Formats: sequence, C-alpha cells, structure tokens
Amino acid sequence: MEIPYTVTARPDTGVWNAKIGIWLFLASEVILFGGLFSAYIFLRLDAAPGYWPHGLLNVPVGTFNTAILILSSVTVVLAWAALKMRRYSRYKVYMAITIFCGVVFLVVKLGYEWPQKYDHFGAYIKTSSLEKYEKYLGNKHLLAEGLPPRVEITGHLHNHEALHDPNIKEYEVALDPIYTDPTNPQMDRPHFLYVPPTDKIGVIEKADVERATMFLPTHNTYFASYFTITGLHGLHVLAGVLVFAYLFFFGGKTYRQNPEHLANRVEVAGLFWHFVDLVWIFVFPLFYLL
Repeated sequence: MEIPYTVTARPDTGVWNAKIGIWLFLASEVILFGGLFSAYIFLRLDAAPGYWPHGLLNVPVGTFNTAILILSSVTVVLAWAALKMRRYSRYKVYMAITIFCGVVFLVVKLGYEWPQKYDHFGAYIKTSSLEKYEKYLGNKHLLAEGLPPRVEITGHLHNHEALHDPNIKEYEVALDPIYTDPTNPQMDRPHFLYVPPTDKIGVIEKADVERATMFLPTHNTYFASYFTITGLHGLHVLAGVLVFAYLFFFGGKTYRQNPEHLANRVEVAGLFWHFVDLVWIFVFPLFYLL
C-alpha cells in the first residue's frame, strides 16, 4: 500500500505530509525551548546581587560555534537546491559540509567548552566573612562605583582532595585575574577574550565558605540552566547530524527511484536544522553576551 502525498501536495493544505508533520513538531519544540528560556530569564531577574555570574563563558569560542551553525544552515539549503536541480554529486558535497559543521560544533562544545567548566572551581563566601576576603573581592571599590558586590572567588583548585577531605580546612585556588587586582577598573566588566587563571594562590578557609564546587550543574542556578539548555540543544544537533548522515550515505537509492522524494526529505531535515540554529541564536547572547 502506497501512502499518498509523500511527494505531491495535499489538496486541503497545499503541502505534503512530512512538511505538515515537521511544522507540528517544531511548534512543540518552540513550546519546550520557550519554557526553558522563560525560566532562565525569571531566575536571572530574581537572583540576588552578586549571585548571577558574568563573563564565565568563552565569547570567541561561542562566536566561532555560531558561525559554524550559520554556515551549516546555508550549506543544507544548497544541498536541497542541488537536488532540485538534479545535481546529486553537488548535493553530496554540500551535505558533507553540513555534517562536518555539525560535528565540529559538538566537538568544540563537548571536547573544549564543557571540560573547562569541570576543571574550574568556585567558592561562595558567607556574608559574615566577605570583609575578610576584601583583598580578593574588592567590594568597597564596587560599592563606590555603584556595581553589584562579588560574593564568589573562582579559579583552579590546587588541592582537589579538599573537596572531600574534612580534615583539610582550606582551599588553595589559583585565582582568576579579577581576584588578583579587584580594584582595577578594567576588572569591573567581563573580558571579551578568555583570560586563564593566574599563578597567584588564594587561600580560602572552609569555615568561611557557604558552598564550593567545581563549575557543575549543582554549582549554581546559572550553570544548571547552562548545562540543561546547551545539553538539550546539543542533543538536537546530534540528532540532525545523524539524519543528515543517513541521507548522505543511504539517499542514493531514493534519488534513483524518485529524486523529488529525496529533495523533500532533505527539506524537512533542513527545517529542523534551521530551528536548531535559531535556538542557538537565542542561547548565544543570553549566556555569552548579556
């Protein structure tokens, strides 16, 4: 039994079945990501002064990944156009570039950006002990400038065993640059380019710490939101890459039987890919720039 309207348009809607299906699916995806973005915005607006971090993400790397996804959206359209013109070999080239871009995005995200967070450490200082760490925090300077206070000290943790050993009474942290010169006006705003931790060791007593972990989802609301949204987006990128890979390696038979059928499949997959790209266009400024 042949399913009708897999290639030709339905008379009642003017589009073929799969295109209706993908638009209904994307509508549900809008609800999903819209809810997540709304939750992120409300959590950020309700955060106490100093408790919502800024400038922790690598903006140039995020910019690079944004360009990669935009390029892949262009090449998937070119792949579809090549099929419409019955140029199968050119379709293969553009589809290969699209797949490559998706893989690059995932490698940068999972192999470079996320591991940086697992190696970074942050300690929230108790309100009663903030004065004790003024040399790292520079809150008097921030108060004079009308800026929110700093309540967290971050960097690379030297004595990792201190996280689990109650007998170790202090954390030894290779400080991020902002804590080595906290009254410098250049430190009042996040750096655009990534600046690694310094060699200066800061000592933080455990008794003065409200909570301290590596930059994991449990560290704070910001990272819980970051890993949830970027992780879900990464799964969508992976799904798109797998679909494109299937069309790349196994689309030849469909093309020989009915070229228009393969073109329609690429168009549907491309609509999903454009949505994934659009989601990242929201993720990038919310997490990296604002």
